[in-house]
Amino acid sequence: MRKLKLYLETSVWNFCFAEDAPEKQAATLQFFERVKQEAYDIFVSDVVFREFDQAAEEKRELLYRLIADCQPTELKISTAVVQLADQYLVTKVLPATAEADSKHAAIATVYELDALISWNLKHLANLKKREKINGVNLTQGYTKKLELKY
Repeated sequence: MRKLKLYLETSVWNFCFAEDAPEKQAATLQFFERVKQEAYDIFVSDVVFREFDQAAEEKRELLYRLIADCQPTELKISTAVVQLADQYLVTKVLPATAEADSKHAAIATVYELDALISWNLKHLANLKKREKINGVNLTQGYTKKLELKY
């Protein structure tokens, strides 16, 4: 059976350490147990690493240690990714302040992954946003529907 190909944006990694949100932390830790059992093929990008680099030193070290344990495949930010991310912003599907989120969605779309996994309920793991993102994707020639899950 083919493994699902999942793009894990920054919030997923962060919630492993979110003691202030115990239910989300527990669900995230349970998900990562499945990841470590190789139930999924997981992917990240430089956008995730740039967001990690903004964290406080102690948390940044924890995040990079988790990345090292899980060994996701790093996807490159291509011209196609930048162009699609820009379309999300130009069409106001995502606000101008959500540049990183636009790249997360574009990467998952361009590389034809099965889903983008996120705890970002405002911009990504949101039914209305999913429909709008997929609408832009269709106008840009990306016919595989992107699933946005949390």
